[in-house]
Amino acid sequence: MTALLLSGGIDSISILYWKKPDIALTIDYGQNSSKAEINAAKYACEVLNIKHYVLSIDCSELGSGDLSENMIAHELAPHSDWWPFRNQLIITFAAMYLLKFNVKKILIGSLKPDEQFKDGTDEFTRLISKLISFQEGGISIEAPAIGMSSIELIEKSNIPLSLLLCAHSCHKKNIPCGSCRGCNKYLSVIDKVYEK
Repeated sequence: MTALLLSGGIDSISILYWKKPDIALTIDYGQNSSKAEINAAKYACEVLNIKHYVLSIDCSELGSGDLSENMIAHELAPHSDWWPFRNQLIITFAAMYLLKFNVKKILIGSLKPDEQFKDGTDEFTRLISKLISFQEGGISIEAPAIGMSSIELIEKSNIPLSLLLCAHSCHKKNIPCGSCRGCNKYLSVIDKVYEK
């Protein structure tokens, strides 16, 4: 069985449409825009008839930057939306939660531009997969779009624009702020999709 770690953003919703996993999991770990992310993910799963689960674990005290309540970036942050060890945290939670469904593969939404963060690299994906699969359950971690840009992923997935537009990519709020890195990426990608 395959599961997708579904954030509700344009990349993970495109992977949802492309890969059609057996189930999808959205994690509310205390990020600012969790409600909107959950709503976007739930809607996309309903459209595609994919079982959707939500796991809520408040780790807001551990956050930093745009995604966190205080919105103050950590001194080690490469960008304003960096949350320390975020992918490691949510992948671990996902593996723990999905074990009960006998999931053998978890898909994550890392893309080529995510290499600006250590936990968005191909190397990180290989290392975390090795660690998780070493443990009971033998779950592997895969990033099927790791070598692609968002536009390349959208083209590969052939996702309809109507579904893509339901994504929520804002890092700061449940209603898009229009100025954070997530909103800027969303608007730039949608503009390019419309151009084609």
